[in-house]
Amino acid sequence: MKMRIRQIVFYSMLLLSSGLRADEGMWMLGNLTKQTQKSMKSLGLHLSADKLYHPKKPSLKDGVVSFGGFCSGVVVSEDGLIFTNHHCGFSAIQQHSTLEQDLIRDGFVARTREEELPNPELYVRFLLRTEDVTKRMLKGVGPQMSEADRAHHVDSVMGLICEEVLSKDSTLIPVVDAFYGGNEFWLSVYRDFNDVRLVFAPPSSVGKFGWDTDNWVWPRHTGDFSVFRIYANTNNQPADYSPENVPYLPEYVVPVSLDGYQEGSFAMTIGYPGMTDRYITSFGVEERMNGINQAMIDIRGVKQQIWKREMDRDEEIRIKYASKYDESSNYWKNSIGMNRAIRKLGVIRKKQEMENTLRQWINHTPAEREHLLHLFTDLELNYKNRRETNRAMSYFGESFLNGPELVQLALTILNFDFGDEEERVVVRMKELMDKYANYDLDIDKEVFVAMLREYPRYVDARYLLEPYKVIEEEYGGDERAYVDWLYRTSEIPTPRGLQLFFEQDSTYNLFDDPAISLGIDLIITYFDMNQEIQTASAEIERGERLFNAAVRRMYAGRNFYPDANFTMRLSIGTVGGYTPYDGAWYEHYTTTQGIFEKVRTHEGDPDFAVQPEILQLLKAGDFGRYANKEGELNVCFITNNDITGGNSGSAIFNANGELLGLAFDGNWEAMSGDLIFEPALQRCIGVDVRYMLYMIEKYGQAGNLIDELKINASR
Repeated sequence: MKMRIRQIVFYSMLLLSSGLRADEGMWMLGNLTKQTQKSMKSLGLHLSADKLYHPKKPSLKDGVVSFGGFCSGVVVSEDGLIFTNHHCGFSAIQQHSTLEQDLIRDGFVARTREEELPNPELYVRFLLRTEDVTKRMLKGVGPQMSEADRAHHVDSVMGLICEEVLSKDSTLIPVVDAFYGGNEFWLSVYRDFNDVRLVFAPPSSVGKFGWDTDNWVWPRHTGDFSVFRIYANTNNQPADYSPENVPYLPEYVVPVSLDGYQEGSFAMTIGYPGMTDRYITSFGVEERMNGINQAMIDIRGVKQQIWKREMDRDEEIRIKYASKYDESSNYWKNSIGMNRAIRKLGVIRKKQEMENTLRQWINHTPAEREHLLHLFTDLELNYKNRRETNRAMSYFGESFLNGPELVQLALTILNFDFGDEEERVVVRMKELMDKYANYDLDIDKEVFVAMLREYPRYVDARYLLEPYKVIEEEYGGDERAYVDWLYRTSEIPTPRGLQLFFEQDSTYNLFDDPAISLGIDLIITYFDMNQEIQTASAEIERGERLFNAAVRRMYAGRNFYPDANFTMRLSIGTVGGYTPYDGAWYEHYTTTQGIFEKVRTHEGDPDFAVQPEILQLLKAGDFGRYANKEGELNVCFITNNDITGGNSGSAIFNANGELLGLAFDGNWEAMSGDLIFEPALQRCIGVDVRYMLYMIEKYGQAGNLIDELKINASR
């Protein structure tokens, strides 16, 4: 009896110590538990659950979009205007930029609907409904089934479910996603709109103020926003770009609030967070830290140095490479910050402590012990068995598959399908042409040489590729001589080669091209490496799934949220500052005063250079209705909402469902947030909607866009 009492007390303490804070969690809008709804109300939300999500009536979820499949956005006008981040629209802004009309540097304003710029490769996605299909997906799946058989079964049922949706309406986009490590499955049904046009973008001195230096850092003074418009056919249905299309009439328009916030104000985000691994074991954290994260740090840094040097030397190169560099450096710095935080915050130790607790629970629970006795020893062994090869694959991918653009061009051409639907072929041709338009052969050759030299520094000799043997035997170990030969003899790096490919010229044998041959060799090598660890990987996937399910059983009374997986999620929290380190305190907002301070502090640094006319405008202080109570203009603010990559552009709402701003970043001190939530440190950085509107109206002189908005203000 005493033993039983001690166990009850022990587990009660565990539940209390690991209980969720109200600001942790990426919740599914269509599956909000009573506990979550209660937390939302206790924090101050005035909207009921059916006002947030309803499958048949307009609700707040209808005002949120997935922007391009990699960011989020919010619908703010009856004529289909959407707000998203500047860095989310950066690729579109870059594609429309030239030396004569540099939209990156100078920004863009469409004075009329006719001036709005189309982006054929861009789309926005609306969520229509979600449905729990777990029982159907896992019917017939047994514990003795192999991972390969389980995957085949899941894929088959997934295909059937999607076919059923399409048979009723072929214009819909059905997607079945795995949740909780593959223990649950949900169907999401979407509608895509493919005619999305650029309407407004601030100059990069606003939208990218601070660039790499300030990325992932608070305090922040970045006006990270851009404005697009959704177009539809005359029946308000999705349609590819056409001059005949008209602005989309949305189901729901999000109102804008000018009342701002204060310390402790309710804040809610809705968007499409990418991928988190909150429930992964300590073995998985260690593998990510020493594998893909470290490979990004070591390899991308070399590539980016070359790119940045040439971008600083040549304006044309700067425009060509701006978007590529921005995307690459964002994840590179993220990896640096994540590894730093993993060490500093003791993430692996915290994971191990939780795993030890689970071990004890398994050992004290006969039904669990029978099936999970070897769970941790098996996971440890299988992670160990694939460690070296998995690490080599990470460096291989960064060095070659994600390194020289020649390889990426070759692989894109190899995967091009002329037999696809005509519209898709045209779009893919445009995408490929854009790659060539933003490609510099000499820079890429230098990157290739650097990658060939870096890769052997980090992997065992058995993972070296065939070209290394060729370099040694035919070129006397001279990587540059090999690269010169490759680029000289291949047609792929040249516009002529692209023309030969598009015209399917019979005189050009694609598979005889040395770049294509190299691309094939690289894919085969990567496939062989993956096959080498296939058994271990399958066992790891199974073990992590069993681990995930066991944790949820152990904490049966706990309100679990699933890891992010690019599906729509809601997070709740409050506006508030934090202590980054002993003796310091960060306020919950910044103002334009900080822009002037950073410009002075970083004089001569292009990351902080701002056009004189913008500084003059801000210095005048004529902020009007966009000013805070002290007459200043807020630029950015922070909340403790739970976000990750993909949340960029997510609306930050107040308690009434009105727009306060857009989420665009996390903070440096908690970069391990994809692996474990740090309530005292983790913050969501947002751009204040009042700063956005000020820049649109006062700098852009685009009062017509302001007139489209539903603006609410109590003062």
